[in-house]
Amino acid sequence: MEKSVDAVIVGAGVAGLVAARDLVRNGADVLVLEARDRVGGRLLNEELPGGAPIEVGGQWVGPTQHQAMELIGELGLETYPTYDAGEHIGELGATRYQYTGRIPKLNPLVLADIGQTQYRLNRIARQVAATDPWRAPRAEGLDRQTFDTWLRRTARTTGGRAFFRLVTEGVFSAEPEDMSALWAAFYVGSAGGLAPLINVVDGAQQDRVVGGSQRLALELAQELADRVVLEAPVTDIDWQPATTSGVRVTTRSGLTVHARRAVIAVPPPLAARIRFAPSLPGDRDQLVQRMPMGRVIKVNVAYDEPFWRHAGLSGQANSTHRPFGTVFDNTPHDASCGVLVGFLEGRHADTGSRMDPAERRAQVINDLVGYFGPKARNPLAYIERDWAEEEYSRGCYGAFTAPGTLTRFGPALRRPVGPLHWAGTETATRWAGYIDGAAESGHRVANEILAKLACP
Repeated sequence: MEKSVDAVIVGAGVAGLVAARDLVRNGADVLVLEARDRVGGRLLNEELPGGAPIEVGGQWVGPTQHQAMELIGELGLETYPTYDAGEHIGELGATRYQYTGRIPKLNPLVLADIGQTQYRLNRIARQVAATDPWRAPRAEGLDRQTFDTWLRRTARTTGGRAFFRLVTEGVFSAEPEDMSALWAAFYVGSAGGLAPLINVVDGAQQDRVVGGSQRLALELAQELADRVVLEAPVTDIDWQPATTSGVRVTTRSGLTVHARRAVIAVPPPLAARIRFAPSLPGDRDQLVQRMPMGRVIKVNVAYDEPFWRHAGLSGQANSTHRPFGTVFDNTPHDASCGVLVGFLEGRHADTGSRMDPAERRAQVINDLVGYFGPKARNPLAYIERDWAEEEYSRGCYGAFTAPGTLTRFGPALRRPVGPLHWAGTETATRWAGYIDGAAESGHRVANEILAKLACP
């Protein structure tokens, strides 16, 4: 089967669907090709006992994520706050803290060390985010080192370094030695600082979408109707350097699409698996070879009720020594049951993925008992998702760059290649890695294409 359109979109996550909607609303003929049997990409809802939706992929939005909040409003969706009342649990080394506010009453030396490290990181991040990161004044020096190297030179205490390792795992689902310090600074800067990344109130974890975050993609796809084709993995894209030549996109399902322009809106490692003819420019190919995905296993554990609330706890817990190092109250909007959500991230996801499922479940439950007591021992349901095992994601939350990548190949991140355009949350300038960044990238590529379609 063959079809001809103005623009073909590869990937039906938020980035691809936003781009498609913008193009359609401006009169373009569009087709979206999605490899999975669903839309949403790294957004996915499942069901709790009783039928309430629960997110097993990306889920939170925050007040400074203006693109995401605007999209939610346009689609007629609503949000509700993440539960934040009561005491939080923090474990730094062998010491347990129960506290309110944003940080426990740590050893004063450790607290001061965390503060000065955060100050220095925020200062650098503001400089990096003010321009393309590879153009930043300190770009070369930052990109030559890992984030771990930068932290070891900046944080002075064992507790301070442990805190920032936990933060790195929680924010990037990777280890600080995995990524460039320049990428870490860019990512922090794109969010407006470290605090917005890690906070609930006024931060990235403040709100959830009623009905689950996948509703954003489902509503967008409903508007696009039969312009979205599922179970159509793209295998080949034939293009020519001349901008008027267009593209021919071939899918494993036997569909061939001819288009004037194409948007590749899939994670960077997956874009690298598509066969391009002629081959992509070396800088673009080298870039995606150096952009691995983070690794996370997300686990929702459901109980009859949110028993931790009755004990005066918020359900938020962090630990520098437990594999299940970050936990939140994820109780659904209808409060039909209580849910704790947590993550095996980075090296803990590496280890967890190699475990027998029963062994992995036991590890998670044991950590929840360690946080919240024996009532956490017997859940109603245990729902996990290992995103590294997803054929068309191969990891979460997002991709990051290895040292030396941005300063050598960064300009290829968003730069079109002939009729090919690049979208996805990793290409965003604000809130990269989040739903907000995905929406920004969708708007950007739609504008790029509309300008080209308008040319004679």
